[in-house]
Amino acid sequence: MSKPSQRKTAARNEAPYLSADERRAKGKALRDVVPRTSQAGWKPPKNRRDPVEIIRESSAGRLENLIPIRYGRMSASPFAFYRGSAALMAADLSTTPTSGLRVQACGDAHLMNFGGFATPERNIIFDINDLDETLPAPFEWDLKRLTASVVIAAQHLRLPDSDAARVAIDVACEYRERMADYASMRALDVWYDRIDAERFIERATDPDLQKELRKRVTENIEEAQRKTEPDFLYPKLVSQEGTRPAIKDEPPLIFHPTPEQAPGLAGGAVEAVAVYSKSLPEHVQTLFGRYHFFDYAVKVVGVGSVGTLCGICLFMAADDDPLFLQVKEARASVLEPYADKSLHANHGERVVVGQRIMQSASDVFLGWTHLLTGQDAYIRQLRDVKVSAVIEDWDTEALRHYGRMCAHALARAHARSGDAAMLAGYMGAGQAFDDAIGEFAVEYADQNMSDYRAFIKAIRDGRIRAQQDE
Repeated sequence: MSKPSQRKTAARNEAPYLSADERRAKGKALRDVVPRTSQAGWKPPKNRRDPVEIIRESSAGRLENLIPIRYGRMSASPFAFYRGSAALMAADLSTTPTSGLRVQACGDAHLMNFGGFATPERNIIFDINDLDETLPAPFEWDLKRLTASVVIAAQHLRLPDSDAARVAIDVACEYRERMADYASMRALDVWYDRIDAERFIERATDPDLQKELRKRVTENIEEAQRKTEPDFLYPKLVSQEGTRPAIKDEPPLIFHPTPEQAPGLAGGAVEAVAVYSKSLPEHVQTLFGRYHFFDYAVKVVGVGSVGTLCGICLFMAADDDPLFLQVKEARASVLEPYADKSLHANHGERVVVGQRIMQSASDVFLGWTHLLTGQDAYIRQLRDVKVSAVIEDWDTEALRHYGRMCAHALARAHARSGDAAMLAGYMGAGQAFDDAIGEFAVEYADQNMSDYRAFIKAIRDGRIRAQQDE
């Protein structure tokens, strides 16, 4: 009997052939069922659940001592709260109208989950760089989360409300126009398309911004490359314990878990590494076979991932040849209650397959495993020339440019798995769809502010405990 993913592929290949024009017409016909104007605005349903309870539920199964750090990071601002509340927005999006057009969705497409990283050929590209929540789902959900994040970022930067609304509409417009472009491209050209660093810079229309971007991007890439070098990482992360190197403890953000915190973890490392190795392509297994496992420690990362079993592994091929791999627990996607269960039994495999579908290039060491502690996990290199946005000094033009580049990357990712012609047919050539998504983004940003205030009140009332990073 074939696997579910194999059955899905076979069914897709047996679908009748339709020309691009016919598929575009089918997408346009969907407007009669779900008008584009129905995508506009946000009004919470009367039976909407307590947002604090949803956030608390999303902490179930996390390391207890790290949950207060998660809440502390979320409490920093409405923007930080939004980054950590993907489960809350997934529940809200499930109550909104959808076109029925599904793609491999990111599941958490806020603007800080995009950035630069190195391809296996060591080129720097701009793409989605966090796909923990990836799952097939309606395309609108990703776009709405992205545009709302742009409005919330504008509020965080104290930009005028009118600018925030216009930028959100611009982001939706960029997504729609890029999808129209992909609809007219050959399938292989869509698959090979990528956004490199130079393309990111040149897309800025303002000459002063382009000049500033070139300076910043060059500096950021050089810094990221330096921080990825073994000569930088090794002394920063490793100490010599007798004759054997070990990862340094820097609690509460880096530490070796006790048997009570992660029962079975220490004894199960060999088995987990063996499962991971088998998930790699055979030619990469040859490379990975040169490295030997030495140590593992928990490393607190991000906002939404805090409290999950994330960590770093130290491997050595020789005394001066380390490899640092990041291990991230893969839980069920926040979209799963509303978009059907994953076809993959291992959620680490779900994340890896989603990354390979959505990203124009993925880490050579990307793979998955299962831990003896019971969690699924995926693995990739630590800091593989990762370049993240720092938004604190951005003006409206910088936010607009970055938001549009995120929309471009999202459209490219969706076009790889979805039907670009149908998507383009549904969205159309006018601004009706852009305006609708922009209106949703503005109104959902207000919802985020209301939920953030409820969250802060819950901390003050003692319902939940928050701890700030030291």
